Amino acid sequence: MPEDKPSAKKRILLGGAIVLVLAGGLALWYAPVLFGPPPGAGHVIVSGNIEAHESVLSFTSVQAPITALPFDEGATVQAGTVLARVDDRLYRQQAAIDAANVQTAAAQVAVSISNLAAAQSTLASGQFGQLQAQQDYQRAQALVNTRTVSVQARDLARTAAQQATATVAHDAALVQVAQANIGLAKASESAARAKLALDDITLSYTTLRAPFSGVIAVREAELGQLAAPGVAIVTLDDLDHVWLRAYINEPDLGKIRLGEAVDVTTDTYPGKIYAGRISFISPEAEFTPKTVETHAERITLVYRVRIDIANPTHELLPGMPAGAKIALLPAGP
Repeated sequence: MPEDKPSAKKRILLGGAIVLVLAGGLALWYAPVLFGPPPGAGHVIVSGNIEAHESVLSFTSVQAPITALPFDEGATVQAGTVLARVDDRLYRQQAAIDAANVQTAAAQVAVSISNLAAAQSTLASGQFGQLQAQQDYQRAQALVNTRTVSVQARDLARTAAQQATATVAHDAALVQVAQANIGLAKASESAARAKLALDDITLSYTTLRAPFSGVIAVREAELGQLAAPGVAIVTLDDLDHVWLRAYINEPDLGKIRLGEAVDVTTDTYPGKIYAGRISFISPEAEFTPKTVETHAERITLVYRVRIDIANPTHELLPGMPAGAKIALLPAGP
């Protein structure tokens, strides 16, 4: 029995020593997380989520049932690929009506030009008649002085000359009207052609195409559904250009640079390193987001950084957690 007490004490001491060793190890392990990298550390580790350029696509200026949705979620598409179509019969019919209106307007221009030619011919004829009537009146005036022609004949010649002058003025006015009608007809033709061009644009809106190459993240519509402006059809992600949104503490802000190379890792592909580059450093501080924790000392204000990442295999997806190891450079001036 006396030998058991020293053994118990040894076991207690040994257990205490083990606890102290473990506590020390854990303190060393979590110190960078809780208190930031030690003085002179050559890098800082930040965490965040992968983001990508994302577009919610919808039809523009048209409202009709969806007739084609060739791709489902997860499909990779190239820029210009048709993603959806709507029933375009109404818009095609409107375009046909407006095309006929263009032809009618063009025909009216041709008629107006012909009317102008006719009015000009009538004016020319009236001007010849006016000249003849004036000459007749002048001869009659000369002959009445020699009593060869009666005064009455002279008066009749004068009246004919006045009537010819009035006719010429009337014909000249008709020429001006014909010229104005040509201008109106051409304006109507231009308006009709502009309306037809607008129909062509509207008709093109009945087909929804991918504005860039990417992956369909969400298909929010179904065949037969009524599409309208602003109603989401698909969400397209540009996985060729992804980035990591992360936050860095103010003490380390002066030690990183735009364009600096960064190593990015994820839990999804452990051991794989993705090449990144700092493309943006926010000029304004903000409160640390609740969903983002830096591995350095947590302080009230942080600065947002964007790290562009090469993603040729599309392994990195929006929302995926990731970490980045940023080398700390000498602080700038």
